[in-house]
Amino acid sequence: MADPVGLSAAATVEGKNRRLAQTFSALRHRNYQLFFSGQLVSLIGTWMQNVSQPWLVYQLTGSPLYLGIVSFASAVPVLFLSLWAGVFIDRVPKRKLLIITQILAMTQAFLLSADVFLGWVQPWHVVIFAFILGAVNAFDAPARQSFVIEMVGREDLQNAIGLNSAMFQVARIIGPSLAGILLAAIGPAWCFFLNGVSFIAVIIGLGLMQVQAKIGAKRDASPIAQMREGLGYIRRNQVVLTLLVMVAVANIFAFGYSALLPAFAQDVLHQGPAGLGLLSASVGVGALIGALTVASLGNFQHKGRLLTFGNIFFPLMVLLFAASRIFPLSMAILVGAGLGFMIQNAMTNTLIQFAVPDHLRGRVMSVYMLVFQGFFPIGSLMAGTIAEHFGIPMGAAFGGSIALMAGFFWLWRAPYIRRLM
Repeated sequence: MADPVGLSAAATVEGKNRRLAQTFSALRHRNYQLFFSGQLVSLIGTWMQNVSQPWLVYQLTGSPLYLGIVSFASAVPVLFLSLWAGVFIDRVPKRKLLIITQILAMTQAFLLSADVFLGWVQPWHVVIFAFILGAVNAFDAPARQSFVIEMVGREDLQNAIGLNSAMFQVARIIGPSLAGILLAAIGPAWCFFLNGVSFIAVIIGLGLMQVQAKIGAKRDASPIAQMREGLGYIRRNQVVLTLLVMVAVANIFAFGYSALLPAFAQDVLHQGPAGLGLLSASVGVGALIGALTVASLGNFQHKGRLLTFGNIFFPLMVLLFAASRIFPLSMAILVGAGLGFMIQNAMTNTLIQFAVPDHLRGRVMSVYMLVFQGFFPIGSLMAGTIAEHFGIPMGAAFGGSIALMAGFFWLWRAPYIRRLM
């Protein structure tokens, strides 16, 4: 007689294994394995610098406004270079471009480290270094987004986007935690130096790849005409245009709270550098949960509905964080903020990449990264200005309120987004 319990247990194990394989399906590609492992190490270093740099600035100045200024400085080159970068990315092999950008970012980290080690650092030095890194990121970020499909193909594109986000968030958990410890023990200079060392991993990984380059635009054509082609596609495509506006609103308004985390940690929640690390790590935990959820969904048929949820849930968490004065509660709320942010942005990224033809991918993704990276420091500057004049919690609450109203507006006026598959 058959053993129904044993069969049921075997079926359960098989189902779990199948779901696990689906969650990590992009890792079956060797090139993506190299990319994933190298980027994970590099991003841990990047997050160490992301936490250490504003902490250093706040210790030098004591000014929430200066935190916004540094973030804004990193956005200026992204705002002015991203559209040209998109044209350039479509005309060159993306792997070679990424090797160059990673070397430049590594050099920036080492120079910033030396500036602090030698005791020369001034607040305006950090502004200049942020500006330099912003110029590098104007090319690096859209190139990385456009490069994913060359590593995994269209079949595993959504999974790779989810895993990229998961990788980013794992680094966001580890990096800030290490930064909090190292800031208290040996200072920010070592965090910047270790970030520089971490780039070696991704440079090696890119060098070992074997990728057939996809060049989407003719090199002898007019760059201005090719830029207009990409912008014209966005203007005519209602779905892509709406998705980009959603990213812009989130990064101008809702995400501005993150620039104020050092001020929240020290002056609102009365914590030191370790507390700042825990706050940043809490956002990372929530975002990691969101990223793995997106990666495990496979060909989920209700992406638009999930995006609509994220558009409302994320700014709602920002408002709750602004109201909290209890450190453990603030950490729990930031887990929710990270979850909402990741669902919103991973779904937006996926839906845009599925919609865009390959020959326009670099140009459209450069616009995506323009609003994703370039608009965030504008929000940081706004949040810092409001915090300087009306208090730190108001700096976060104002932007969260605007983004929440926008989320409800799209729920009412953009029903076609909820129908996206």
